[in-house]
Amino acid sequence: MEKSMRRQRQSVQQSLASIVLGFELVVVFLAALVAFGLKALSAPVALIGGAVLCLVIVATLGLLRHRWGIIVGWVVQGVIVATGIFVPIMFIIGALFAGMWVYSMVAGGRIDRQKAAAAAQLGDETHGR
Repeated sequence: MEKSMRRQRQSVQQSLASIVLGFELVVVFLAALVAFGLKALSAPVALIGGAVLCLVIVATLGLLRHRWGIIVGWVVQGVIVATGIFVPIMFIIGALFAGMWVYSMVAGGRIDRQKAAAAAQLGDETHGR
């Protein structure tokens, strides 16, 4: 098979992180509209700020294959929780998503390590024959 046709498998941690970020994208978009509607922020700040945060989330989705993309994801979680300064319910919503992010990192990492160990053990068994 050609090198260009091969596709690197996405880790479970990356898959779970992308699911969390995908849902957060929708929530951030709607939260920006809420901030605008409640006049918690001026129209340009609410809408442009929300759009910028949405773009950062989309960019982070593409960067998850890199270790530093996961770190950017952690920063995004902190920013989303911090938006509670402007719309207080975002403290709760951000904390819920941050909890899901932590679970994605912990459980996904554990599953990835178990899969790697099983693959290594299987590789050792097949080479030993």
